[in-house]
Amino acid sequence: MTTIAGKVAVVTGAGSGIGRALSVELARRGARLAISDVDTVGLSETEALVRAVGVEVKADPLDVSQRELVLAYADEVAEHFGVVNLVFNNAGIAFSGDIEAMSFKEMDRVIDVDYWGVVAGTKAFLPHLIASGEGHVVNISSIFGLFSVPTQSAYNSAKFAVRGFTEALRQEMKLRRRPVQVTCVHPGGIKTNIVNNATAVDGLDNTRLAQDFNAKLARTTPEKAAEVILKGVEKNKARVLIGADAIALDAMVRLIGPRYQPLVTFFTRRNGM
Repeated sequence: MTTIAGKVAVVTGAGSGIGRALSVELARRGARLAISDVDTVGLSETEALVRAVGVEVKADPLDVSQRELVLAYADEVAEHFGVVNLVFNNAGIAFSGDIEAMSFKEMDRVIDVDYWGVVAGTKAFLPHLIASGEGHVVNISSIFGLFSVPTQSAYNSAKFAVRGFTEALRQEMKLRRRPVQVTCVHPGGIKTNIVNNATAVDGLDNTRLAQDFNAKLARTTPEKAAEVILKGVEKNKARVLIGADAIALDAMVRLIGPRYQPLVTFFTRRNGM
């Protein structure tokens, strides 16, 4: 995709963080927007920011874990704009806890939003992207889709799954000669509310986890993340790493393979996590 101006872009999880920054930057580049989130207050704020830029925007509350709602939403967006060119499956949640302490219900909630929400958004919009003749799917995985850490098994599972799903989709689009490009995004520590809003198993102090993350790991702004993502889209990159931490950790895993695991365990223990 050589230009974003005039294209119709869909952004889920647009109420804050990377989703909001993407929405605003897409608007600045002249895209028409369909934005959604379960956080209706945050969504309204993003809508106002986009309207201030002066582009057309359709804002709707949407729970991406509800598959039938996502399917209906895709048809509504296509009918409203007449075409869909870009889809950013960005909505996500976080949850912390050891596997032995975590309930199936708690794990299901993360997988339903972070993985099945991406699958639903992709499947729902794919026919419209193909019909546009110039489509692009951008699925947001995570640095935790490249390596695993203790207490993040549900999040790791979802983000690794997003990575595998997206890489397979990219190959299929090329194999079937579909006019749709595909990008998988792996953000590192981003200054968003996902950790602040995260939940945890009983007995785990998520407040401290959030404080540690924000103080030690969150180095990249959502605005910078949006800029890097859109550069990746314009260059049709298969994989986009966001932040020096993501680049370094990806290199480490490639270099030493599963030997990274004792290092992560040591770091986690040393920090009392």
